Formats: sequence, C-alpha cells, structure tokens
Amino acid sequence: MPFQKLKLDTFMNGLTKRNPGEKKFHQAVYEVANDLIPYINKNPQYLIENILERMTEADRIIIFRVCWEDKDGNVRTNRGYRVQYSNAIGPYKGGIRFHPDVNLDTFKFLAFEQMFKNSLTTLPMGAAKGGANFNPKGKTDREIMRFCQAYMAELHRHIGHNRDIPAGDIGVGQREINYLFGQFKKTENVFTGTVTGKSVESGGSFIRKEATGYGAVYFAKNMLAQKGESIKGKSCIISGSGNVAQYAAEKIIELGGKVLALSDSKGTLFDKDGVNSEKLKHIMDIKNNKKSPLEEYLKVYPKAEFHKNKTPWAIPCDMAFPCATENELDEEDAKKLISNNCQAVIEGANMPATPGAFKVFLDKKILFAPGKAANAGGVAISGLEMSQNSMRLQWSEKEIDTKLQEIMEKIHQRCLDYGTEKNHVNYVKGANIGGFVKVANTMLQHGIL
Repeated sequence: MPFQKLKLDTFMNGLTKRNPGEKKFHQAVYEVANDLIPYINKNPQYLIENILERMTEADRIIIFRVCWEDKDGNVRTNRGYRVQYSNAIGPYKGGIRFHPDVNLDTFKFLAFEQMFKNSLTTLPMGAAKGGANFNPKGKTDREIMRFCQAYMAELHRHIGHNRDIPAGDIGVGQREINYLFGQFKKTENVFTGTVTGKSVESGGSFIRKEATGYGAVYFAKNMLAQKGESIKGKSCIISGSGNVAQYAAEKIIELGGKVLALSDSKGTLFDKDGVNSEKLKHIMDIKNNKKSPLEEYLKVYPKAEFHKNKTPWAIPCDMAFPCATENELDEEDAKKLISNNCQAVIEGANMPATPGAFKVFLDKKILFAPGKAANAGGVAISGLEMSQNSMRLQWSEKEIDTKLQEIMEKIHQRCLDYGTEKNHVNYVKGANIGGFVKVANTMLQHGIL
C-alpha cells in the first residue's frame, strides 16, 4: 500500500491546531521539519510509522502548584512544570529554568530542541525540560532555598537516576541545584545522581558551569578548521554576560581571538581594544558578585563604550556568538552582520536566531551553527556527571575538558555527515537530520508506543 508523502504546510497546520497559541514550539518544530520532511519522504520507514508526528508529542507533561513562604511571612504561589519529552535513547535529561515569563510553550520548545541536542552528543540521554514562573532576582538566599525545596517536594515523585535527571538552566545555578538535590536526597532517602550541576563536593563534575560556553567555542573551532582557519586573530562579539557568554569569552581569549563586546538587559558593552583576561575577570565580578549592570565596566576602563538599550549585532566582527536568549537576533540584525563581513554565527543560547535570521544566514551560506549542536556542551558535561555518579568516581578537570572537546568534535562530524552539500556545509540541516536519525531508529526498534 503506497503511503502519502508529507507536506510541510499540511504537517504544520495539524501541529498548530493540536498546540494552539504555542508560537515558540511551532517555530522550533517548523525549523526542524523543514529539513526532516524531504529526508523522511526519501526514507519511507519513518513515513510508514508516522515518526515525525510521534516525535512532536511529548511523552508526558506535568504541571503543579508550588507554594512557599517569603521573608515577610507571605504565602506565595507559583506554577511548576516538567515536560518529559522522549526517553527513546535514555532517561529524560534536561534543565530546570526559573523565570517569571516561562510557560508551557517555553518548556515544550526547549524539550523538543533538547531531544535533538542530546541525541547529537552520542550519550544515552533522553530529553526533558522544566521549571517554574518564579523570579529569583531580588530574593534572599533563604527564600530561594524555600522555593527550591517546595518545587522539589512535588517534582521528586517524577524523577530518578534511571528515570529523569534534571540540571540547571536560566535562574538555576549551582546554589539552586544543591538545594534541589538536598531536598530530593532527604525526601527519597537515597544518594544518587538524580540531579546534575551539583557542586564538586556533592558529586558534581568539574567545568560544568564553563561547559556550554567552552563547547560553543570548541564547535566554532571545528567549523573553522574545516576551512583551514582558526579562532586566533578573529574579532568576536557575544550577546549576554551570564555563564555561557562569560566562558565563551574566556575560551575565545585563550585561543587567541579578540572579544569586542558583551551585553546585558541594559545594553551592550563595546571595548575596541578587546576584552582580555584581566578585563573579563572584572566583568565576572560585576555580574556574578556585585550583580550589577555591565555599564560599571566603564568606571575601571573608561575608554570602552556602553550602548544603552542596544544589541551588539551592528558592531563589525568576524564571528558572532548569540548567548543570551531565544529570538534575540532577527532578520535585520542578520543583515547587519552580513554587511559587516561576519564569517560565522554560533548559537550559544537556545534558538536565539529568528526564522528570518536563519534564512539570511543560510541564503548567504555563511558558517552558521544552530544551538542544538553548538550549545550541547552543557548537557554533555551533565551526561558525564551522570556517568561519574553511577561509577562513584570523579574525573579531573583536564579529563573532563578533553572529553568535552571529543564530544563537540563528534557533534561537528555528525553535522558534516548529514549536512554537506557540494562545497558547503549546512550545519542546520546536518544537526536536524543527525539528531533525528538516532532517536527515530530507536523508536522503530521499540515498536508503536
């Protein structure tokens, strides 16, 4: 019996009807389906078993109330989430995000992206994402502890080291992870690697906080090496000034690149002389310890400039690293980068480029690394932390960094395998198909579930 081939518009119409109003999720699926549908139509085993539609439905969505008491004795209520997306290739794995603007759409899009990202690492990890519409900014340490404990008081029944292993994300750093892990340990009366991103003393891995930023730069290094080039001497701009941006900058500087700009919610810091290691330490102190705007940098380095309410994309550069948040780089930004002769764009955040920006980069055939490939370093180290916890051992910082470089090389090769087109590599296509194949083949092997 012949099977009708998939059409992108028809498929997306069905998806939007099933998931009304979830624009980020629609965007994430469209970007992937655009590459996958031609591939699936040429490989009917995926068509016959309706794999793509099955992959766009989460295994399980958990929504719950989180009640906690603030410093003034007021009882507060937030909404908690966990989207367990796919455990085809391993236990559910993905971060927890605390941010006032998150909703179900946010977590579905992130979990869907996570499925491809985790597949590309080659590690046996499924995909999940979760968190709460809780704003940690301005909260005391005790308030954050109480909220983490209240969140885990519900979440604990849905996770476990062979079921679902959460990690950190925006608003959830090592402090929050330690509180979450402590509550899980107390509630379940077990010490297992159920949460990753812990402090080293609690069984965490070295270079976890650095991993996403380092990994993005390692991926960029592989992209350039494919063309016989290196990061040395390249001028780079970075959006964001959190962990990902900071450690991307650190690695770029280490490899001989020149960091010209970083940004925060107030605007963009531009230093035409370049941010060296000493200047970067000052930025880390401003953002991590003082919790202050980047503009304070000018008090110590007055030759720099701060462009209020501006993004960095108009600054001429060789390489751009969007490391802040989703949809931060639009079509006009992409055109500015191209007009300023930018050679490569590497996504350190999840889906920071809009569909319009995507199209500009792909049409111009510049080096463009999608987040599901380039920012997989964080979850890769989380996967290695899971292994260390299972074996009751701890690898050294040097060993972990070597393993991270090897994983990013494998992800790059996967993109080459599925994205090479004549004399050009379409890294978006390579990441989408490369991530899809492993999950889809496993689903076929497991039968209709």
